[in-house]
Amino acid sequence: MHLTKKLVAGCESIEWQVDELDKAIAVAARDPSWYGIDEVELEKRRRWTSTARVQVGNVKKAVVAGKEVNSNGTTSVNGMRRELIRLQNSHQKDKSNPYAQDDDFIQSESDRQLLLIKQQDEELDELSASVERIGGVGLTIHEELLAQEKIIDDLGMEMDSTSNRLNFVQGSTESEGSRHPLPDYTMQCKFMLIEV
Repeated sequence: MHLTKKLVAGCESIEWQVDELDKAIAVAARDPSWYGIDEVELEKRRRWTSTARVQVGNVKKAVVAGKEVNSNGTTSVNGMRRELIRLQNSHQKDKSNPYAQDDDFIQSESDRQLLLIKQQDEELDELSASVERIGGVGLTIHEELLAQEKIIDDLGMEMDSTSNRLNFVQGSTESEGSRHPLPDYTMQCKFMLIEV
């Protein structure tokens, strides 16, 4: 009885996984080129999930039927095993090797995963190069700002110096203007302006 519950739970788990595979196939069908697969591969995967769903459903039915019959006492564990083997053989008639399809599917999934990893590596390399370029631009901007700050400081010092000289000239002009008459004063102003 406990083994039967485990088998039913295992079948339900497999059914859920097959449903998830169907959802993944539906997503891949929206843009097959993104996932690196074609319509033939999609159809192959759809058939595989459909076959898996039927097989799991049949196994689950056989387990449940075996449980019901066994509770009546008319079927043994060997009878259930024969029923499960019969179900397996009935699905293998049209296939020479069912495991080959599984291996092909696993190999194609592995190839797809490797392709996705390779694409992610390339995208990370591009992102790394972009970060390096942005870092270089940031350093250039920093150096440019430092150079402009120095230019502004130098310009401020020159303006202070020029302002001091103009104040000196203005003071000198006023003092000379008060000591000399107008014509001499004009000549001295011209001379001082030329000097500055």
